[in-house]
Amino acid sequence: MEIRRDNLQHPQVIELIRAHLDAMAPTAPDESRHALDIDGLRGPDITFWSVWDDQKLAGIGALKQLSSEHAEIKSMKTAKDYLRRGIASALLSHLIREATNRGYKQLSLETGSMAFFEPARKLYSLFGFMPCAPFADYVEDPNSVFMSKQLNGDKNAASEK
Repeated sequence: MEIRRDNLQHPQVIELIRAHLDAMAPTAPDESRHALDIDGLRGPDITFWSVWDDQKLAGIGALKQLSSEHAEIKSMKTAKDYLRRGIASALLSHLIREATNRGYKQLSLETGSMAFFEPARKLYSLFGFMPCAPFADYVEDPNSVFMSKQLNGDKNAASEK
């Protein structure tokens, strides 16, 4: 597996982003879905990565800079053929390391409160993310769970499991 910084041009990446958005559509009303579309993921405050198994896309994820000390995880998604094979853990470890290397003190995320998102919430908890209040432009929402992790700033101590 190889984790690469990505420009969101590859057809497999575009398709996985679309599948990610489509899978969330029935889970909550529009105003409670905060996943970014392809144009949003190309924003200047976003860094996007893809995980490849030779020529096959295994997963995606991004970091959004909120401030010089705070970032948000966006659009973590594992391709269907790679579920329960450690892709999400490897990508989350990568995102935490990258956030630590960039000097962020806090890493946050928003995910759904519904059963559909239970595996994601469990994974984030295993990596030390704790429930928190809404951050950035988010507001309290029964369809959202907000989680955050303090980063210790030690670039060599980013192993999280």
